[in-house]
Amino acid sequence: MLVFDSGVGGLSVLGAIRRALPSAPIVYVADSGGFPYGTKTDAELAVRVPALLGRLVERYRPRLVVIACNTASTIALAAVRAALDVAVVGTVPAIKPAAAASKTRTIGVLGTDATVRQPYVDRLAAEFAADCTVIRHGSAQLVDLAEAALRGDDGEPEEYAAVMAGLLGQPGGESIDTIVLACTHFPLVADALAAACPRPVIFVDGADGIARRVGVLTQGQSWPDDPPEGVAVFTSDVDIGALMPTLVRYGLSRVERL
Repeated sequence: MLVFDSGVGGLSVLGAIRRALPSAPIVYVADSGGFPYGTKTDAELAVRVPALLGRLVERYRPRLVVIACNTASTIALAAVRAALDVAVVGTVPAIKPAAAASKTRTIGVLGTDATVRQPYVDRLAAEFAADCTVIRHGSAQLVDLAEAALRGDDGEPEEYAAVMAGLLGQPGGESIDTIVLACTHFPLVADALAAACPRPVIFVDGADGIARRVGVLTQGQSWPDDPPEGVAVFTSDVDIGALMPTLVRYGLSRVERL
């Protein structure tokens, strides 16, 4: 199975997949050469993501691909599915479960700039949260904070507070009781976000739903009793020294570069 993200945010999805399918061999790909996705144009990502995944599928021959990135999925999922001959599971903002959980009927969507501006998010809100107010905030800074946290740098509380203020400080934001973490990086720093929030809120993400979908698509397939070591692939020559303990914790003990 190949799990793909712009950086290490997709580890939040990999964790859920590991819990559901502990014997599944994993290749995790961080497109460090294209990071960050959230500040790129739709046109750039619509070209880069399908082309890169085509190379990766040819090299690693996975039985299934998971795009563990909201930005890449909302922009390029259809093109990737058209280009590849393997099943592809995407990641979309978890607006449906957030709407089910909200009591105030006011939902926050916290993602990258590229994700929160997508018409796809409009469609999800119209379909699953039509009776809710949906307030969005894009934060490239939070992606960087999550990447740093996995390398041992937890950042400052004030930085997380500023991100939360960008969402909760908008008109109507005082009524938000449920927040969609619409970037796979963000669940990795959910505790820091909760600590910076001025009141209790519910955080919702799609990792468990993705793991369930992977389980359905691979139902009846056999996995090795003794799976090979997990592989982490980077698309540029980055220093992963400080990141290595995190990779090993997620079962990725070998590192390669594309």
